[in-house]
Amino acid sequence: MNLKPIAAAFLTVTSLLSLSAQAQTRMDFSNEYNTTSIHAEGDLYFIEQVKTLTQDQVDITLHTGGALGFKSADHFYAVSDNAIQIADTLAGTLSGIDPIFLLSSLPFLAENEDEAEALYKIARPYYEQVFADNNQVLLYASPWPASGIWAKKQVASASDLEQLKIRTYDKNGTITLREAGASPVKLSWADVVPQLSTGGIEAVLTSAEAGANGSFWEHLDHYSAIQYAVPLNMVHMNKDEFDGLDQAQQQAILEAAKRTDEHNWLEVRSRVAENYQDLNEHGVTIQNPVSPEFSASLKSAAKPAISQWLEAAGERGQTILSQFEKNGSAQ
Repeated sequence: MNLKPIAAAFLTVTSLLSLSAQAQTRMDFSNEYNTTSIHAEGDLYFIEQVKTLTQDQVDITLHTGGALGFKSADHFYAVSDNAIQIADTLAGTLSGIDPIFLLSSLPFLAENEDEAEALYKIARPYYEQVFADNNQVLLYASPWPASGIWAKKQVASASDLEQLKIRTYDKNGTITLREAGASPVKLSWADVVPQLSTGGIEAVLTSAEAGANGSFWEHLDHYSAIQYAVPLNMVHMNKDEFDGLDQAQQQAILEAAKRTDEHNWLEVRSRVAENYQDLNEHGVTIQNPVSPEFSASLKSAAKPAISQWLEAAGERGQTILSQFEKNGSAQ
């Protein structure tokens, strides 16, 4: 009996099974924001890059709108423990892990997208280290357009902020707006619209982008472009899951992340004009720019937040800000 054809057939089947097993590498990707958000669109771009670069060997499923039951504040430990493999997380919600995550939302530090990107590049090694220490890999950043104030009435002066019940997304905003005379409430994104509906809040610190995606015009009809900050979301991956990929797949993930970083920073620069068009179409009054007096009062109110961050971040924080002042803000 000639066993060579049988052996050849066995090897062929084994190879096919091996390829099939490779193609079955699946990961879940959690994002608290909706499918049309700038973050979800960036995440889908990443997934397409991974699909192309791995020839469909790595299958990543994006779950938007918090569909997996995780908010941004839950993501860090969920990814660390591999409850989910990848997450897109608002950096400021991780301030309890490390104060470095409040850097991008320091008020009035980076005044435009160019400066925000420069600050991110300076700080990225510090972000990477915190994730690495917690069994994770930082893939890329997902920047927001600059934060402003959505409200039921015009917010164009310091007096307009007095006792205003306004949602903030992290500690920096809470400190700054409290110093400015408002009554800030820190809320996760998933809780914002319900609180608007019930009157728990009457204003929101967030971008025109976020408000447009949340159809804020159903509750709020004024937007003040105070250029508060260009905060970041961080996209991070479980390290064990990354290590379980073969070398070519790992390189594909990293290359896809590099491409997505570049894509996201380009996209955020063009997004505001689109957002303003949406707002105009829905009858939202846009205050842009705000008066120099109002801007100055907000910057004064922000000083305690910056001082507290520097104290918490220690030498790292001072090193980052010094380098940014020397090189980054001039770019």
